[in-house]
Amino acid sequence: MNETTLSENARRRCREIMTRNVRTATREMSVREVAALMRDGDMGSIPVVENEKLVGIVTDRDIVVRAVADGRDTATPIGEVMTAEVFSVRENDFVFEAIRLMGDKQVRRVPIINETGELVGIIAMADVALETEDELEIAEALEEISSGSGFWNKN
Repeated sequence: MNETTLSENARRRCREIMTRNVRTATREMSVREVAALMRDGDMGSIPVVENEKLVGIVTDRDIVVRAVADGRDTATPIGEVMTAEVFSVRENDFVFEAIRLMGDKQVRRVPIINETGELVGIIAMADVALETEDELEIAEALEEISSGSGFWNKN
């Protein structure tokens, strides 16, 4: 990759590559309803919103670990099993900030919010891979995220 291409990728904003049409859930929706949304949309996570503001995210792992493994009923509100600590970036942030957050927090998707905290999109590793020509950068980011090394080495 030449210097010009590297510079162009470094200046890309999250709004330029994010997926805008994001399916969302509310805290009141049941585990069953959210699981069906995931199945029908072939998704592994769904942002949880309240008045269009991001309040959480629920992953297929959240459903398995916090609902199924704990013997909860499928009518359990998703708000009881979602991850409330959400790591997000703003739509005007550089894409490299989203990539760095993915690596630091060991997540494969990052919700994108606007200045008022409203969900406006999501960036997945696949979005980054499609938009970034630097295969080495993507490979290194994927390896770091998949290895879990950042998570396991924290005290």
